[in-house]
Amino acid sequence: MSEQNETAAPNETVMFGADWCGDCRRAKMIFDRAGVEYRYVDLVQDPAAADVAKDISGRTNIPVILYPDASHQVEPSNADLQRKIDELGLGRA
Repeated sequence: MSEQNETAAPNETVMFGADWCGDCRRAKMIFDRAGVEYRYVDLVQDPAAADVAKDISGRTNIPVILYPDASHQVEPSNADLQRKIDELGLGRA
């Protein structure tokens, strides 16, 4: 039941990451610049959520980004992030 709290609600984007992670900071910057609404799960503050992120991605790399269409990305490039934002219409119009 606790895992349900960490998974995405309908139409929600969730990013699992840590502030010490450069790729996480970069992904947050891309989302913020694009105006994407997302929930950030800090794996330092919530270590149990690391298991949820690993269950989603099958890997221990971060960030893990779970999208409203149930797809996910792990350590995506800026171009991959922007493609997904555009594909799902997540940014501000």
